[in-house]
Amino acid sequence: MCGILALLGCSDDSQAKRVRVLELSRRLKHRGPDWSGLYQHGDCYLAHQRLAIIDPASGDQPLFNEDKTIAVTVNGEIYNHEELRQRLTNHKFRTGSDCDVIAHLYEEYGENFVDMLDGIFSFVLLDTHDNSFIAARDAIGVTSLYIGWGLDGSVWISSELKGLNDDCEHFETFPPGHLYSSKLGGFRRWYNPPWFSEDIPSTPYDPLALRHAFENAVIKRLMTDVPFGVLLSGGLDSSLVASITARYLAGTKAARQWGAQLHSFCVGLEGSPDLKAAKEVADYLGTVHHEFHFTVQDGIDAIEDVIYHIETYDVTTIRASTPMFLMSRKIKSLGVKTVISGEGSDEIFGGYLYFHKAPNKEEFHQETCRKIKALHQYDCLRANKATSAWGLEARVPFLDKEFINVAMAIDPEWKLIKPDQGHIEKWVLRRAFDDEERPYLPKHILYRQKEQFSDGVGYSWIDGLKAHAAEHVTNKMMQNAAHIFPHNTPTTKEAYYYRMIFERFFPQNSARLSVPGGASVACSTAKAVEWDAAWSNNLDPSGRAALGVHLSAYDAKPPTTGAANIPSKVIHTLQGINEVITAQELSIRS
Repeated sequence: MCGILALLGCSDDSQAKRVRVLELSRRLKHRGPDWSGLYQHGDCYLAHQRLAIIDPASGDQPLFNEDKTIAVTVNGEIYNHEELRQRLTNHKFRTGSDCDVIAHLYEEYGENFVDMLDGIFSFVLLDTHDNSFIAARDAIGVTSLYIGWGLDGSVWISSELKGLNDDCEHFETFPPGHLYSSKLGGFRRWYNPPWFSEDIPSTPYDPLALRHAFENAVIKRLMTDVPFGVLLSGGLDSSLVASITARYLAGTKAARQWGAQLHSFCVGLEGSPDLKAAKEVADYLGTVHHEFHFTVQDGIDAIEDVIYHIETYDVTTIRASTPMFLMSRKIKSLGVKTVISGEGSDEIFGGYLYFHKAPNKEEFHQETCRKIKALHQYDCLRANKATSAWGLEARVPFLDKEFINVAMAIDPEWKLIKPDQGHIEKWVLRRAFDDEERPYLPKHILYRQKEQFSDGVGYSWIDGLKAHAAEHVTNKMMQNAAHIFPHNTPTTKEAYYYRMIFERFFPQNSARLSVPGGASVACSTAKAVEWDAAWSNNLDPSGRAALGVHLSAYDAKPPTTGAANIPSKVIHTLQGINEVITAQELSIRS
């Protein structure tokens, strides 16, 4: 992922302002360590930090049309760029970059071209004929983007909060699937899929149609001119991504450049559920597997860096981001620049364990719609920023626009969890890839119970975080929490601990307002908490909070799997348990 920063209409074209824009753009250099660019036209500035994936030699940004009257700074990947180039026969392209089509599409279609783009993107386009501009974000919000306004009338747009929070009077998350137009003076939604209305669909379940749609989503993401791999937790979603990638990699341009043997990557505490399952899948698929171990103490030591980069105080996002942040650093050290990951499946198919309690298909479907619409605040934010912190790009085929349309058109009666019929969570996806003749995965992996990433890396990871927070947040601090943090008041010591760190990095009110809140159990929305009365007394984003569903659900005594990884001499006081456990050293096996 690249980093973009735009300052538009600031009424200041001085050298001092240019220096300030460069200074702020450097805060995003981790996202794009390969090259930096800055274009200035009067009092408008477009800055770019490049992570070179397609056409590394000549695709530096900002990008332009033929006569340089249209300038664009882009973060993203346009998977159908070759098809779009063929439609722009009267245009001459300056580079082989997939993002080069954006300026030319604007010349042909004005502001109404964004839905023609198939990919993930955030961009700002400046038309120097009249100094008008547009900015847009991809359909689901896989790429991160923020917008702010200055007292001088300026508009700021940045890939991350840290690019604009110190210079704007107000800033907020740029909504996914939207376009901001200076001519209109505001936003309009360009992404209008059928499922967005939350009306209940009625298309019969067709397993082969679902399979082919997802295979196409994965195949188009094999577009790369640099080394790549797959993130493999051993769960259903990442295992399917790895299986399809391994099956179709041969014969692609990527295979010709980098070889046909796929590299896979996994992270976890010693003895964690994910490590064991991922190794089995890697052996089955024949990937070159890289297994990274971390200890609870390693994760705790990284928390401040994680919050700085992820830019949230949401508990479940921080829990899951930390292992991904540590793994991304190791992956980048191996020379890999892009990975394919499994985010989005649980939202589309109701894969979280709390969906077991959905009262009917209508509530089930509406909850999946709410979850997809909120992805940019949670899993997309994690996947984008935890990898971008080290100049690594994550691609997410489950969030392909065409695939989402196919999956969300299925009558939700088929998605309901029906244990008496053998339909566990995500049964429609599992069944679609249950091929007896050419198996994609071993049966027990294909039908493995859902593990949230922060659980799957090792149950003692979350337990250790809670214990660490309990040592640094007192009961007196919690009593005053509502006065110190009146917005999204933390209700646990862990949440309070993260909030203190976040406020130190991002003290502005706009920053705290950019983070979602509300009650949640096992990653549910606040609305779904109503499905089970017992959940209101057990609010925790861990999948183990789904009492009576998760095989290792919270009990009077929490699980001790991988407990040897809890930091040395941390007193584990959770739920009345006192344990002193010794940490192990970080080890890497490739």
